[in-house]
Amino acid sequence: MALRLLPFRQYNEQDVVNMFALTDGEALDDTTQDSEGSNGVFVSVKDGNFNQEVVSYGVNSYLGNEAYPHVGAGMYPTNPLEVEAAASGSIPLGLTLNQTAKADENGEKLLYNTTKKEELQAVLPGQTVPVATKGIFTLSSAAITGDAFTVGGGFKMSAPGKIGGATAGAADSLGTVIGTGSRASQGGNLEQFAGDYVIVKLG
Repeated sequence: MALRLLPFRQYNEQDVVNMFALTDGEALDDTTQDSEGSNGVFVSVKDGNFNQEVVSYGVNSYLGNEAYPHVGAGMYPTNPLEVEAAASGSIPLGLTLNQTAKADENGEKLLYNTTKKEELQAVLPGQTVPVATKGIFTLSSAAITGDAFTVGGGFKMSAPGKIGGATAGAADSLGTVIGTGSRASQGGNLEQFAGDYVIVKLG
């Protein structure tokens, strides 16, 4: 599942950057996957050249097979400004609030189902993805790796897009850990986000 952010979160829309798309190649093929295209992924700016056109148009296989008569040129619009999963030890711009995906859990293209795309908290490849730079967020086990978290301690980038524990006040610390916990299946009901989670204050 491509949702690393759990429901509890607190942030101000003024702290959300709506300027960048996820870099080409990191989008999920469908929303059952979990990778750099998930939400709750910490990202850094890859391309911040504002001398480019606001929208870039190009051929994209996502539109389908164009090798037919009378189809014409299929030009797919994308945002040329890009972010990518932040590397270990780096200082990221923030974390993504939406997943970037091509299709839903049934393999149906989200390009043709805007309502389903919104329900899945998703944007299409090349579309601008909101990035929160400050706030309180709950991250599932899919978003964490590396050193253990300590309440009151810090957290840092420990793998591409993921965080681990850090010493409070350290140069590479991104904020404060304010809580930890775990989720498990109960009473025969499957817990989609089973495993450890952490609540962090970013910024």
